[in-house]
Amino acid sequence: MNFRYSDYTIEQLRQELGELKEKAQKAEQLGEINKVAIYERKMQIVSSYMLNPDEFQPNDVHELNGDPGYKFKINYINGVMAWGHRINLLGEQREQEEALPISLLGKKEEE
Repeated sequence: MNFRYSDYTIEQLRQELGELKEKAQKAEQLGEINKVAIYERKMQIVSSYMLNPDEFQPNDVHELNGDPGYKFKINYINGVMAWGHRINLLGEQREQEEALPISLLGKKEEE
């Protein structure tokens, strides 16, 4: 029986995160780079379900975890995904809208 992450308890999410970390480490040891990327993305999603989406608001600008050259301006939140645009160090906003798991959003930039 399959469960959606939205149905998991916090404890189940923590356990799933631990299992995914183990799988990613094993895949890395075996040199399976594609599997490592898949497990890392799943860990980002699971981590997002452990956060409160209500803490992320439209027009907020956040640092991007793991990508110090960009910030992210939120247009809207859909579940655990933030839709918006990346902003580079020069303040230039990318034209293309994208969705990122909220776990990738770092510290909120003060206005």
